Amino acid sequence: MNRLARILITSGPTRQYIDPVRYLTNASSGRMGKALAEAALELGHEVIMVSGPVDVIYPSSVRLIEIVSTEDMLSACQNIFPSCDGLIGVAAPSDYRPVKVAPNKIAKTGEPLELLLVETADIVATLGATKTNQWLVGFALETEDHRLRALAKLEKKHCDLMVLNGPEAMHSLSNHVEVINRQGQVIKTLSGPKEDVARGIFAVIQARLIDGRK
Repeated sequence: MNRLARILITSGPTRQYIDPVRYLTNASSGRMGKALAEAALELGHEVIMVSGPVDVIYPSSVRLIEIVSTEDMLSACQNIFPSCDGLIGVAAPSDYRPVKVAPNKIAKTGEPLELLLVETADIVATLGATKTNQWLVGFALETEDHRLRALAKLEKKHCDLMVLNGPEAMHSLSNHVEVINRQGQVIKTLSGPKEDVARGIFAVIQARLIDGRK
């Protein structure tokens, strides 16, 4: 019989506002997060979902916390993570935010507009630095030096597994991923509809990180 866990899943994009109506974001759809939640629920796990703005509808049995910004997502996760067994960080938080948010809509002037941006906090790395006996699974979307960059992220973020995929996964119904362990080995390659890929990823999580834990 599978051991059961309380799992935190981050999903979707975040938005970093420039003014009251414009923001920085990306094309993350939340479909992979939804599929992973479904895979976990199928095995009887408890799922807490922290999600940015998406159009997908998450399973009704998850505890859903809706956020907007990367700062919101980090704050919610810091409150929840200590009471969870593990984290699947599939969200695509915005990596940058404007130094200053204009209080009113920025009007066109005919001149170039300069935005000064700073990095946002790395959610998975921040949680990884504080983990006790919890496990972490990160996602890396890379366009070059794929495995090298994914392995570097795995180490920096204190993850147990890193799931590597490419930009074609954004807003797509399908995905192609490699699951990499802490030794840098590709232990699973999966392709197909996100629902099938999610079940494959979760099977690895179940075997290695949930059932495999003493």
